[in-house]
Amino acid sequence: MRPLAYQPSTKGGMPTSSEVISSIKKSMVFRLHPWSRIPADMLTYLSRHSHWLFAFAFTPLLAAQTAILQPLAGKAVPGASVKLKSDFYFPATPDSIRWGYLPDNAAKAVLTVPSGATVTFDTVSHEGILEDQGRDPAKYFGQQGVPGNQVLNDAKAIAASSLTHDFAKDGPHVVMGPVALEDAQPGDVLKVEMISLIPRVPYGVISNRHGKGALPGEFPENSGPQPGASASSPQLYNNVSKYVPIKLINGKWYGILSAGEGKEAHIPVAPFMGTMGVTPNVSGKPNSVPPGDYGGNMDIHYLTAGATLYLPVQVPGAMFFIADPHFAQGNGEVALTAIEGSLRTTLRFTVLKAGDPAIPAKGKLTGPFAETPDYWIAIGLDPDLNEAMKKATREAVRFLSEKLGMDRATALAYLSAAADFEVSQVVDKTKGIHALIRKKDFSAK
Repeated sequence: MRPLAYQPSTKGGMPTSSEVISSIKKSMVFRLHPWSRIPADMLTYLSRHSHWLFAFAFTPLLAAQTAILQPLAGKAVPGASVKLKSDFYFPATPDSIRWGYLPDNAAKAVLTVPSGATVTFDTVSHEGILEDQGRDPAKYFGQQGVPGNQVLNDAKAIAASSLTHDFAKDGPHVVMGPVALEDAQPGDVLKVEMISLIPRVPYGVISNRHGKGALPGEFPENSGPQPGASASSPQLYNNVSKYVPIKLINGKWYGILSAGEGKEAHIPVAPFMGTMGVTPNVSGKPNSVPPGDYGGNMDIHYLTAGATLYLPVQVPGAMFFIADPHFAQGNGEVALTAIEGSLRTTLRFTVLKAGDPAIPAKGKLTGPFAETPDYWIAIGLDPDLNEAMKKATREAVRFLSEKLGMDRATALAYLSAAADFEVSQVVDKTKGIHALIRKKDFSAK
């Protein structure tokens, strides 16, 4: 495919969505490989200026940015310097990540940005670099037939670095950040908008590990870890990882799993970030696995492009972190992981001061809250799933009462009749329930 150019609107100003789509079509060649190259930030551009983004996000025209989105720079730089339309670009390097733990209240910012800034993160999945996979992504994915030049260079660099990672004690995640927001202070709310999430590679991994998942002690169905299990002898962990290629089928993208006897299970690709949060006001090395009032590893699969996450700021600068990119996930995440795969993720950050009507609370926001074009999403987190359910219900009642003016008894009645309370995940120590409140139920009549 020849490069696509952003053509000016015939009416002046930014191009209309129909003009953008027309320009793309005219630039197409007759033969389109599913992972042919188009500008790496095309979806970011469309998400800002076209309502067509979400309908076309994984069509032959727009989905397949490139076979591999390798890092664009070795450190955080202005987006324009690497031909992105976002304000900043942030790569994953051994110097800009924490492997398995979150930043604490003494952490120094890797990048500082103003409110309203957009940042593109080249996130790295932990799958393929962990010790039970040999801590060698080129070798691990090579065993699945992936050529060395289609393995991400940043994944290779992190795996080969001197970074210490304790497979038994640390979380698995490659945690990027923190990013400081100018003028953000405790008591503020950080609004995080999902602009675009683009797969960097056409493959992912689903893993089930001993002692973890919804059925620990039952799965994996083998004899368990053996003496000598290590990165040099990864097979002795006896964990199970399934390689998942991503394919274009009838104009839509799917993760592919064998269903036996020549059959396949097709899982629709819907990229989102499993972990996003603000730095908690604690010292030390907070484990990356459990989520909390700061956000973190919530694994809510509705946080795709077009969604917004609200996080209560706990330390000066907010100190945002991001990790755990996913191609697709079911509610519960029962094996342990989603289809884990690296994403080029663009977010917009806005600092909301107390009293801002955009905050989904009249008073202080005490935990994460989210919304999509279709839903408001109340979130409950607790090690006890029953308590997480109670917390999500209380949060949903609070929102309906404070922001929509319902009396609390009516709010509970509405939730009982109309809202879906779903299990986000049961595998991250602290379990999650999210409540989906339909926006259309409250539209003006």
